Amino acid sequence: MDKEERKIINQGQEDEMEIYGYNLSRWKLAIVSLGVICTGGFLLLLLYWMPEWRVKATCVRAAIKDCEVVLLRTTDEFKTWFCAKIRFLSLETHPFSSPKSMSDKLSIGRAVCLIENPTEENRQEISKYSQTESQQIRYFTHHSIKYFWNDNIHNFSFLKGLDEGVSCTSIYEKHSAGLTKGMHAYRKLLYGINEIAVKVPSVFKLLIKEVLNPFYIFQLFSVILWCTDEYYYYALAIVVMSIVSIVTSLYSIRKQYVMLHDMVATHSTVRVSVCRVNEEMEEIFSTDLVPGDVVVIPLNGIIMPCDAVLINGTCIVNESMLTGESVPVTKTNLPNPSVDVRGKGDELYNPETHKRHTLFCGTTVIQTRFYTGEFVKAIVVRTGFSTSKGQLVRSILYPKPTDFKLYRDAYLFLLCLVAVAGIGFIYTIINSILNEVEVGIIIIESLDIITITVPPALPAAMTAGIVYAQRRLKKIGIFCISPQRINICGQLNLVCFDKTGTLTEDGLDLWGIQRVENTRFLLPEENVCNEMLVKSQFVACMATCHSLTKIEGVLSGDPLDLKMFEAIGWILEEATEEETALHNRIMPTVVRPPKQLLPESTPAGNQEMELFELPAIYEIGIVRQFPFSSALQRMSVVARVLGDKKMDAYMKGAPEVIASLCKPETVPVDFQKVLEDFTKQGFRVIALAHRKLESKLTWHKVQNISRDAIENNMDFMGLIIMQNKLKQETPAVLEDLHKANIRTVMVTGDNMLTAVSVARDCGMILPQDKVIIAEALPPKDGKVAKINWHYADSLTQCSHPSAIDSEDIPVKLVHDSLEDLQMTRYHFAMNGKSFSVILEHFQDLVPKLMLHGTVFARMAPDQKTQLIEALQNVDYFVGMCGDGANDCGALKRAHGGISLSELEASVASPFTSKTPSISCVPNLIREGRAALITSFCVFKFMALYSIIQYFSVTLLYSILSNLGDFQFLFIDLAIILVVVFTMSLNPAWKELVPQRPPSGLISGALLFSVLSQIIISIGFQSLGFFWVKQQPWYEVWHPESDACNTTRSLFWNSSHVDNETELDEHNIKNYENTTVFFISSFQYLIVAIAFSKGKPFRQPCYKNSFISAAHCRGS
Repeated sequence: MDKEERKIINQGQEDEMEIYGYNLSRWKLAIVSLGVICTGGFLLLLLYWMPEWRVKATCVRAAIKDCEVVLLRTTDEFKTWFCAKIRFLSLETHPFSSPKSMSDKLSIGRAVCLIENPTEENRQEISKYSQTESQQIRYFTHHSIKYFWNDNIHNFSFLKGLDEGVSCTSIYEKHSAGLTKGMHAYRKLLYGINEIAVKVPSVFKLLIKEVLNPFYIFQLFSVILWCTDEYYYYALAIVVMSIVSIVTSLYSIRKQYVMLHDMVATHSTVRVSVCRVNEEMEEIFSTDLVPGDVVVIPLNGIIMPCDAVLINGTCIVNESMLTGESVPVTKTNLPNPSVDVRGKGDELYNPETHKRHTLFCGTTVIQTRFYTGEFVKAIVVRTGFSTSKGQLVRSILYPKPTDFKLYRDAYLFLLCLVAVAGIGFIYTIINSILNEVEVGIIIIESLDIITITVPPALPAAMTAGIVYAQRRLKKIGIFCISPQRINICGQLNLVCFDKTGTLTEDGLDLWGIQRVENTRFLLPEENVCNEMLVKSQFVACMATCHSLTKIEGVLSGDPLDLKMFEAIGWILEEATEEETALHNRIMPTVVRPPKQLLPESTPAGNQEMELFELPAIYEIGIVRQFPFSSALQRMSVVARVLGDKKMDAYMKGAPEVIASLCKPETVPVDFQKVLEDFTKQGFRVIALAHRKLESKLTWHKVQNISRDAIENNMDFMGLIIMQNKLKQETPAVLEDLHKANIRTVMVTGDNMLTAVSVARDCGMILPQDKVIIAEALPPKDGKVAKINWHYADSLTQCSHPSAIDSEDIPVKLVHDSLEDLQMTRYHFAMNGKSFSVILEHFQDLVPKLMLHGTVFARMAPDQKTQLIEALQNVDYFVGMCGDGANDCGALKRAHGGISLSELEASVASPFTSKTPSISCVPNLIREGRAALITSFCVFKFMALYSIIQYFSVTLLYSILSNLGDFQFLFIDLAIILVVVFTMSLNPAWKELVPQRPPSGLISGALLFSVLSQIIISIGFQSLGFFWVKQQPWYEVWHPESDACNTTRSLFWNSSHVDNETELDEHNIKNYENTTVFFISSFQYLIVAIAFSKGKPFRQPCYKNSFISAAHCRGS
């Protein structure tokens, strides 16, 4: 194998990395050891900071298959290096490693699912991954994930559970019986303990890690240097400052670790019951669970310790930990394709695709529903850090570096200061040699000039503005878990908004219904709760087709379902276990109308009423539920009226989808026009459908039938029209954003025309603007993918939308002149399917569509994330504001994600607003701008402070003098620290303005500002330095002179009157020193005022009483 090989692991994924193999080299190790001794340990520090250098300095390249150490580099723009040591997992000592006891053995070290191999193939399977007869498997651990060597692909890959490559049929046929104890023990050896281990590091470990930060090492070097130069007080002050900074940092870091540990530790010690192959039950700790275990979900609920797929029963789950949305979700058992001939037997199980059947780690099972005499069972598919919660925790533990131009420019600026220090270093050596200074003093003074270039308070000063902004945000109800993002929020120039619950009210009001009879729409009806409709299939659909449940006697579930159910006034009852005998062992949810509606619902006289009253009660049992799927945009149920022989199937969902699944002859011819009329007015429209099922479908057959077998050949019943009102503050907030030149984009899962209508109502699209809908069609039947363009407004005016000539649409604007597009004010709108097609087949159009796309409808959660990435690729700083549900990926990916969840903190979003109002968006941007400008001001001030002090010292070095210990102390503590921490207190400006703060330090205006101040400062110091020598009272320094005592200006450096024999060996008490010190002290204050920028991003300085007091004190 080529020793220079480079392989890729996690290919195509977010954490894709290059991997290189290395072996330890004894001779290189010996040379490095010698270098460490010669450099006094500095080389060791350098190798500690640079993993790539560490590996290359001590190892030689080797084939990945045989290497001892792997070097990893991320393939993203950061190119971050990591290293990991190869370890060995020995199978020979394990009591269950014999092939005879591994009839269900998993494939070892493969990044695929658990593949069941016949017993005779086990030995051969082991040989693929274990390289020696002793059955040792090579692996390494990176970011809490184990990567095993796989001989088949000649690379490392991580071991997955049942979440990939396993068909739904296989879940039932091969995994539903459970594991033997031997197989369980063997899998536990490979998968390890099922825990999301967030170890809280000891204070000592954190201290060592913090102290070994390059900045603190530089501080240590500086302190040692100052002590040798007898600057004891100043060195002590810097030590105290550093200790305070380290302690504060340690407290903050440890607190975050403890909070994260407490968050993930809730399921660590749960006891669970698992089913074994011989149908025996075993109670084990949740930490012992492995993929393939069959877990029994207890009646009283449980906090899930793993990801598992339901194979028996139904669960009501609270997923707020993952999504931020506290609405309970109904989880049903995974359909068994082998039972239903129409089912897709080869369909692969996927936790995302089948999330309505998957119980995710960390979510709370509130209630279970089950078959009498049977348990609610789930098969473990993922454990530990592979679970959904584990992946979330990993993203918090190992976040991506924050890429922001300010920080890149700050490092460049520091390098420039180091270069300036280098010039001073050379000047000091030459000047000292010419003046025949001792070698020891030359070394100390030349190194001292370097220490001046990196101000001791720089890290604390740079974070001060962010800390103050975070406190101000907390006061207005915005919580932040990623403080560095506050600065980035100051650059936001585009904000994406979810619609429902964000721009509009969370709840929907039922505006009315429009039923269909004889393939014609009837007139809209407002009141659904009446005796004429109580027994209609339309009302039966509204009563049964939902995911509502009773939790502690209170009806809860999706807000839309709640409104719909409340509108008909029915009663929902969940049967007790004793009542299940009436319904053939299953426990259905029962719905029935209130009794007062039934007697009056007969159409004729008393005789007919008596006949009607023969059945004592009219109720419907919900036999099977197919939950709502955002991918399918529909849900359905199988129900049965008490006493009826045949069951009914009811379906509701997006009108276009429902109509496509109905018999064409039952859909009214004007369906499209009626739908558009409602959606254009901003209503949310839901369609209903129904069909009678065959009598041969029994209760048990229904439990295993696929939804495809039910959801077809339906009768179209009509429309439910829901009204979704705009939140009161929405138009005003969007207007403020537009005035500030911040683009707004709507990303919703709702209907296209409804979204466009809401966008117009809230001012996102102005009345005179035109909307072009891009309808992209994927390749089909040999035809290439294409895009149809049409105006949204023209659809309602034309009876045949397809007849609109695409040539009338200025498609050339999309391809050619964006300037014309800006003048004519066009907005592009598209749905999720079109967006995916454009991403895949029209890459050249993506940037242009991103620049003018305003409405993105019917977007799935992953498409929202892709949209954020696409907008970032055209250099937008993107904010995302959502209600927490289905927006987690987009909230995490955006530069500034704001969740409007009720939870006080959400792990899915950098920012969380306590109040569900989008008014938090301009507040966050204002505070971000203020924090960003503060960072610029502080950095410029600290840079000028370094340059001013550097020039002061350089001038004094020319006469072999320097500033005194107390002078340094006064400048750093009494002036610099006080000014830095008070100049950061300026609050944000009261309103957003059109101009944005600069994103980097390298810009004309900023450089001119800094350079002009440098020139002025150098000029005045030089003038004072040479002017004082022209004065008649000037006296050249000699060891016995005491200029300070004569002028009485620096009382802290003056000699005692009775100690006239004390000599000024360091040449401190001279006129040049005094002059330069006073001039530079005033320059620090003047520069602070000059750089304390106020309007239009921060409040002016005179409103900051602290900085005013600091300047008075400094003066």
